[in-house]
Amino acid sequence: MVVKEKMGNIQCVKCRECGKEYEPQFRYICEDCFGPLDVKYTFHSNIKKDVFNLREKTYWRYFELLPIADKNNIVSLNAGLTPLQEADRLGKKLGFQNLFIKNDSMNPTFSFKDRPAGVAVSRAKETKLKAVGCASTGNLASATAAHAAKAELPCYIFAPSDIEHVKIAQALAYDAEFVAVDGTYDDANRVASIIGDSKGIGIVNINMRPYYVEGSKTLAFEIVEQLNWKVPDSLIIPVGSGAMLNAICKGFEELHELGLIDSIANLRIIAAQPHGCAPIVEAFRNGSDQVIPVERPKTIAKSLAIGDPGDGSYVLKRLKQYDGIAEEATDEEIIKGILSLARTEGVFTEPAGGVTIAVLQKLMEEGKIDKDETVVCYITGNGLKSTEAIMNTLPKINAVKPDIRLVSALIS
Repeated sequence: MVVKEKMGNIQCVKCRECGKEYEPQFRYICEDCFGPLDVKYTFHSNIKKDVFNLREKTYWRYFELLPIADKNNIVSLNAGLTPLQEADRLGKKLGFQNLFIKNDSMNPTFSFKDRPAGVAVSRAKETKLKAVGCASTGNLASATAAHAAKAELPCYIFAPSDIEHVKIAQALAYDAEFVAVDGTYDDANRVASIIGDSKGIGIVNINMRPYYVEGSKTLAFEIVEQLNWKVPDSLIIPVGSGAMLNAICKGFEELHELGLIDSIANLRIIAAQPHGCAPIVEAFRNGSDQVIPVERPKTIAKSLAIGDPGDGSYVLKRLKQYDGIAEEATDEEIIKGILSLARTEGVFTEPAGGVTIAVLQKLMEEGKIDKDETVVCYITGNGLKSTEAIMNTLPKINAVKPDIRLVSALIS
């Protein structure tokens, strides 16, 4: 299937492996070496810091740096420009002086996936695709379905049958067609890939992946702008497929190319994965360039339960490039991270955010992060999407009669 696409600021799509360049058609792998393709832009010299000041409070404020040629094709739910909040209480508890939380749980469908899904669905509209879909562990299902509803496009969700029920309900509420695959995320991904190519459906994180991942790099743009165009010392990023981490790095590199930030040589990237599905951490510890898939992921962090991460080898390259670290967190540590963030900063995260906080604490205790560093932790999804992960650890609720003396005796 060949769909001629509008170019806009896009110069080409370029193979990440062999460097071969293509016109930005409906293609996502290199025909020579089967490497993934990345969008390359022709940036204009008039992109300055003050250009963004008066623009809309969404990630579309960075329009020139995103792969849409015509603004009329933007499908927006007003996502992005989420809070970068100073986590002073959590920082004090852990010993940090400059700790920040990038709270993407406040997006319209309550996860960072509104960024890549919004860009991909906008691209689908621009290239006149007739339907979209995704393979998902939950959050992307909701984000893709919501944007498809806004764009008036049919939407097909391929997901493991055991994902959190609330995420299924959310996607179904947007009128998506839900295909519950009796297997892992990787099984759902394989089915979606075959169906997408055979039916001409834009599967946002597969055959539209070069454009899809561009949405996630706005997490770099926003942080820099919110820090008054300063580059933080360390970023702690939860990792499933690895696409978000790689896109964030690309975002910093593009800002540097444009001259909007100074050197990024001292930026450090930290990959956080859950124990039970941490193939990138395992490869990092072994000094290997190859990621060995986890056949049956077992973790409460289901949004990160991707046993065969598509961008795993590129995450390892980014860790080498940015003097990075890969670390994991157990289910128990994840739960502690969720509750610690909630009880200090009032932010209720799903387990992926608990992984981030748990890894932060672990690296601090091991002396691998300095207390004086400016550290940003990515919180990528809302805790209300996965309450079952912590329910057994919370206090039990016992009913009391509406008697003032009885109630008063319970209040210290």
